[in-house]
Amino acid sequence: MVYQVQGRMLDFSKPQVMGILNLTTDSFYDGGKYLEYDAIRQRIEDIANEGASVIDIGAASSKPGSSLISPEEELEKLPQAIAMVQEIAPQLFISIDTYNSQTAATCIDLGAHIVNDISCGSLDDNMLNVLSNAPCVYVGMHMDGTPQSMQDDPQYDNVAMEVLTYFKNKCSLMRSQGVQFVIDPGFGFGKTVDHNYELLDKLEVFSMLDTPILVGLSRKSMIYKLVGGEPSTSLPGTLGLTMIALQKGARILRVHDVAESVQLVKVFNKTNRNIKIQ
Repeated sequence: MVYQVQGRMLDFSKPQVMGILNLTTDSFYDGGKYLEYDAIRQRIEDIANEGASVIDIGAASSKPGSSLISPEEELEKLPQAIAMVQEIAPQLFISIDTYNSQTAATCIDLGAHIVNDISCGSLDDNMLNVLSNAPCVYVGMHMDGTPQSMQDDPQYDNVAMEVLTYFKNKCSLMRSQGVQFVIDPGFGFGKTVDHNYELLDKLEVFSMLDTPILVGLSRKSMIYKLVGGEPSTSLPGTLGLTMIALQKGARILRVHDVAESVQLVKVFNKTNRNIKIQ
């Protein structure tokens, strides 16, 4: 599947690696690490040099318990970061991690190729209007509740089927509005550890939606709550889960560890070179 974004073609027939740039003080793994100009510039260079095709820039934390922030707060940081990517690594597709439609609209005007929304429009009723026929891709994620409440007591009878039904409805809506849509099942967002593993086990069912699948598994608590440790020790588990996700149809990997993920994708592509993805 190929989408046209800002005059370029974004091809999801093979997996894409999306490197994370968090411009936040409180993200769960690397919050506070990329606040100064030199650190941001180095992170952009590293993401590009290590082989990612997409950079995902966020100015708001979405870890459990985090508060929502305003477009004004996001836009204090994002335009400069977009300009830096365009200068340093113009080959990268730029994704903006936001649930605010004003932020999305401004960043699309500045040249962003992807809007990555943890709420799939539920936190801002105007998001669909902004994305309708826009020259970008929209990643909509499944989240039960808000970042503040999502982990209070998530309940599902069948998490995979409930998330699938959610996206069936979303896909119909997005296509009717001319939105180039990508789904993210939302690992860790309103789900227990068991829910996350059940969702991963059934990930292939989402292929019936004929829409690219993004997964964000990088260093999440579903790993270290199972095996012990903390985010900083969770790279091996991340890579193991990522390979499973690739085998089940994931086509965008949102990651902190770009070089390792690019290597994993190269091995996957070699061993699955005869697989045809629509």
